[in-house]
Order: sequence, then C-alpha cells, then structure tokens
Amino acid sequence: MARSKSSARWLNEHVNDPYVKQAQKDGYRSRASYKLLELNEKDKLIRPGMLVIDLGSAPGGWSQVASKLVGEKGTVIASDILPMDALPDVDFIQGDFTEEAVFDEIMGVIDGRPVDVVISDMAPNLSGVASADQAASIYLIELALDMAQQVLKPKGCMVAKAFQGEGYEAFVKEVRAHFDTVVIRKPDASRSRSREVYVVGKGFKG
Repeated sequence: MARSKSSARWLNEHVNDPYVKQAQKDGYRSRASYKLLELNEKDKLIRPGMLVIDLGSAPGGWSQVASKLVGEKGTVIASDILPMDALPDVDFIQGDFTEEAVFDEIMGVIDGRPVDVVISDMAPNLSGVASADQAASIYLIELALDMAQQVLKPKGCMVAKAFQGEGYEAFVKEVRAHFDTVVIRKPDASRSRSREVYVVGKGFKG
C-alpha cells in the first residue's frame, strides 16, 4: 500500500529528527521528554521531593523526566487509557481518569498528600477533520484543568499541551482565572509547523 504524502513526510521527519535520535541515545521513550525538560528549565515546575500527576502519560517520556526531577523522595503518578511499560518509581494507573473507578484509584495512590504539579501532554487521535480534532484537543485540556482543580495544592502548578484554534483563547482565559501566573511556551522540541503550545499555570488559587 502506497504511503500518503503526509505520512511519508512524517516518517522522513521522524527518522531525521535530532530529538528522536537524542531520545534514543539518552534512553528516553519519546522526543517529548525534551519538551518537558525545556519547560522545567524555564519555569522551574518540578523539584526534588514533589508529587507529580502525569495525565496521558504513555509511552512514558514525560514520566521518565518527572521521575528523575522529583528524585527518590518524590512521587510520580501516571495515568493513560493506553498501556504503558513500567517505569521505576512511577505509579501507573491504566484507564480513563474521568471514570469514577479510575479517578478513585488515582486518589487512593495520592492518599491525601498535596499534589504539587499536574502535567499533561495529552493529544487526541487525529481524524483529519480539523474542526473535530480541535474540539477534541480542547476537551482533553479542559479535563486536565478539571483534574488540576481537584487535586492541586494551593500555589501548585500545571502544564498542559494545547493546540491553537477555536476554543484555545477561552481555555487560556479559564486557566488565568485559576492561576496567579500563566505563560504560553513553544519548546524547541515542538515541530515548527505544529500548532501545539504548552499552557503553564503557576500559583494555583485553590
């Protein structure tokens, strides 16, 4: 079966992508690891000893970074609908965190401890219909914000992937209502032609 031009372009980009090559060299599961590393370098989100929730964690690139950043005294709780191979020092819960049983399981692992940071690199499965894909992406980041509101401690932080388009400005406005400081980042590891950005909220108002 002949590849489409877009899939051939993606494959060519992927094979020649310096971040993909670097991830393989550094032992990271995805190039996305470098996005979180850069975000953390700029915004100082994750520090040793923290409790971090990673939403949409598979294949585990962000959980790997977060686990290293929180160190032995910290905790990373990861969740995804998709399976994820085990990572040392990461508690993984498979399932849809909007479902009560999965949410309760996450809350059980949190066990009443204050959550310092919620991170989300979630993206929808793309259908190719731009309006539907945008709506799906907004739905996911709103779920991430809702989770953050339920578990973050006062002055906690959140970072979530968003796609610029319909609903994006309204979402950013909503984040500003819940955090003291909100910045929009485009890490170097984000492909330049991608509409993805990262919304960083610091100082959760509770």
